[in-house]
Amino acid sequence: MQVTVTFRHVEPTPALRAYAEEKLARVKKYLRRPVDAHVILGVTKDRHAAEITLQADHVTMFAKEETHDLYSAIDLAVDKLEHQAQKLKAKRRDHKDAASVRSGELPTVTATVLAVGGSGPTVVRSQRLPVRPMLLEEALDELAASREDCLVFVDAQRRRLAVLYRRKDGEYGLIEPEGLGGS
Repeated sequence: MQVTVTFRHVEPTPALRAYAEEKLARVKKYLRRPVDAHVILGVTKDRHAAEITLQADHVTMFAKEETHDLYSAIDLAVDKLEHQAQKLKAKRRDHKDAASVRSGELPTVTATVLAVGGSGPTVVRSQRLPVRPMLLEEALDELAASREDCLVFVDAQRRRLAVLYRRKDGEYGLIEPEGLGGS
């Protein structure tokens, strides 16, 4: 990452420059190809300002913070950039997941609702659902937040199909079929 630090009305110190570069390294892990970062540090009366412009991967991110201290202004501005980079990464990941669902890369399951009548069970409703890869903790959170009784997903750690269901006692159960996908 190429970092340029500009000082306005403040003595340029290697410590401030190194601190800004070190903090910007945190943002780098969320970006594929960081290209350029420009940091402007300035002091006006008792206001210390840090402006950071980050250009990476066809995206420009900007953060500006003013505090009583340049170091804390840098911290707050980098926190803003980190949040923006996290949102960008999540957006790209979700977009990629949606594209893979459209292209058929993710498996689908058919959910069927049966009704038992006088002549035996009959199909009431059938629906195809994409099966997303996720961690067990994510699946638990998603099922807890929904009103559904079960969730079919691919366990991201084991790369196997799994069914998480809500039990009548309020606890959760996990079904992992044998002989499907993986070892």
